[in-house]
Amino acid sequence: MARKRIKVTQETQTGRNKKFHDNYTGEDMTRKQFVNEINRGKYPNYHTRNINGVETPVSNPDQSKLNNLD
Repeated sequence: MARKRIKVTQETQTGRNKKFHDNYTGEDMTRKQFVNEINRGKYPNYHTRNINGVETPVSNPDQSKLNNLD
């Protein structure tokens, strides 16, 4: 089975995803860095949503569990 591309490595006390790790490249990213990379098109299986005024990375709705953030 293939491994997930992105893993959440840190959350806030309220559960907002704060830091991320790209399992393919080894890159660690903050939420803002990940949002910027998504907007540049580097991660086509993800998009962003404005949640409570904060641009937030989310996986695209599909049948795949490999791109879910957890």
